[in-house]
Amino acid sequence: MEILKVTDLKKTYTSRLGGTQVQALKGVNFTVESGEYVAIMGESGSGKTTLLNILAALDKPTAGSVELAGMRLDSVKENELAAFRRENLGFVFQEFNLLDTFTLKDNILLPLVLGGRTGKALEERLQPIAASLGISELLNKYPYEVSGGQKQRAAAARALITNPKIILADEPTGALDSQSSAELLRVFSQMNESGQTILMVTHSTDAASHANRVLFIRDGVVFHQLYRGEATNEELYKKISDTLTMLRTGR
Repeated sequence: MEILKVTDLKKTYTSRLGGTQVQALKGVNFTVESGEYVAIMGESGSGKTTLLNILAALDKPTAGSVELAGMRLDSVKENELAAFRRENLGFVFQEFNLLDTFTLKDNILLPLVLGGRTGKALEERLQPIAASLGISELLNKYPYEVSGGQKQRAAAARALITNPKIILADEPTGALDSQSSAELLRVFSQMNESGQTILMVTHSTDAASHANRVLFIRDGVVFHQLYRGEATNEELYKKISDTLTMLRTGR
């Protein structure tokens, strides 16, 4: 079932003085099926961050549309956007975005609390997620008391806690060492295997090689895509590397 549909998406920025226009997206088209794990790659300036911001309803396109589970994002009223994001989208950021004055437990539960949920149901939702991510023993610790990899697993739990339609991950391994990155990517694969739809923007060939499909953005359009098929992570890594070389050199 199609969960995300991006149609002819365009975004043009105008300089403050109004003299210069930059076309960040020039007509992006793709769909994501429910349960897919998709990575988006591209060099700096290719438009992938702009695309992610529009998918997160943090920015609006100049033209085109985004539909999430059949609902067009541009039909959501401005005063309802925060609730829409909280109820439909999960976010995992490069810099974790955890509140240092909150325990990991409170950070994870925050989206539910902001949504007005209280009581025993919070614990019932939290415990299986924390257990699956291996952080049950860390819930009463503060972010500054745990490692970067543990912070990112807490951020993944926060993204999952609302049972979102799709998780948007922005360079989730960017601030992690190699061991923590490997642990997080295993977590993402487990989340996907349980049915969670994931769309991840990354510069990391290793991170992208864990996805089932890789979209390459160049000059504001989807230039190419790779499907995993029966390929192993190592085989997909090689295909991604070859594609990135082609994008850089034109051959």
